Amino acid sequence: MAHAISIPRLGWSMEEGTFREWLKASGDKVSPGEMLYVLEGDKAAQEIESIDAGILWIPPDAPQPNDAVQVGQVIGFLLAIGETPPNEPLAAKRSSSNAIETNKSPAAAPVVQQKKHQPVATPRARRRAGELGVDWTAVSGTGRHGRIRERDVVAAASAKPEPPASRIRQAIAQRMLAGAQQTAPVTLFTKTNASELVRWRNHARENTQGAVVPGYTEIIVKLVAALLPECPPLNACWQEDQVHLHEAIHIAVAVDTDHGLLAPVLAHADRLSLQELTVQFRLLIERARAGTLSQKELQGGTFTVTNLGAFGIDFFTPIINVPQAAILGIGRIVREPVVRGEAIVVGETIGLSLTFDHRAIDGAPAARWLQRLCQAIGRPGEMLDRMR
Repeated sequence: MAHAISIPRLGWSMEEGTFREWLKASGDKVSPGEMLYVLEGDKAAQEIESIDAGILWIPPDAPQPNDAVQVGQVIGFLLAIGETPPNEPLAAKRSSSNAIETNKSPAAAPVVQQKKHQPVATPRARRRAGELGVDWTAVSGTGRHGRIRERDVVAAASAKPEPPASRIRQAIAQRMLAGAQQTAPVTLFTKTNASELVRWRNHARENTQGAVVPGYTEIIVKLVAALLPECPPLNACWQEDQVHLHEAIHIAVAVDTDHGLLAPVLAHADRLSLQELTVQFRLLIERARAGTLSQKELQGGTFTVTNLGAFGIDFFTPIINVPQAAILGIGRIVREPVVRGEAIVVGETIGLSLTFDHRAIDGAPAARWLQRLCQAIGRPGEMLDRMR
């Protein structure tokens, strides 16, 4: 009995992927757990391991590198020693189980031949198509009964087709649309004192020897991770008409790359020291921009942080990274006049934007948590020194 090798679902929304390459050759012996092939999902490529054992057989009509493949599509087989490979074309197979019977012959199906309508073009249109290098048979005619005229050929030659959206762009579009349509989003905006945050980071930069100096994003991510247990519904998701609270705190952080927006995950961010979190985050940024993130590094986030402060943005409306319940947007740090007691002095402020799913949490507790975060940003040393 041959074991079918089929395309797995790498992400919650994945229906199609891109086959990259086989890591084994046809005829090689394969053991469970060995890496078989490379599959690119929505945002990352991943090596897929074998579940079964056997001799790899790659059919002649198996996907080639960069071919699109569907979830569940069969691309090859693992055979027992001496077993005859299945003779049914792969196009007819879609895996519904791990094993495929090889002693059953496929049922014949009648083939209906359809007559293809041949487009009609004027002689001038055909001559002009030859001059412009246009396939006139693919041009839509505007003449009577769809007759192709010279003007139709010229229009086709001058048309510039839009390049297709990349797989990452399609994945981003799908997730953003889901975040807007599958949640009840509400965004809270606030501005808070950042003078102590700036002072604390400057002090760390001047006194850190041989260690990576944390940036404002890493500091706020660490504060967020430390405070999320105070408001569990923010570290949650809405599933089956109820709030599912996550026990672990895995912070996804948005990263701008040439390939598109990615959000690698800092697993157990609350357990990491600020230095550990900073080192891990910098490595994830490098891997994200190099296009070498694994699918695992992009999955499992329970809360997301995104920072647009570097682009001069004060406030914005972050879109929830479904199936999460909340996302925090960080704005720029602004040096401006602030009131302290009875005096107006020069200080620093920072804008925060918290979007949450109103199905999972109400506005008042979300606002209280945001207020608590503002207090921590206003006195970061107290909490960060305690967490060292």
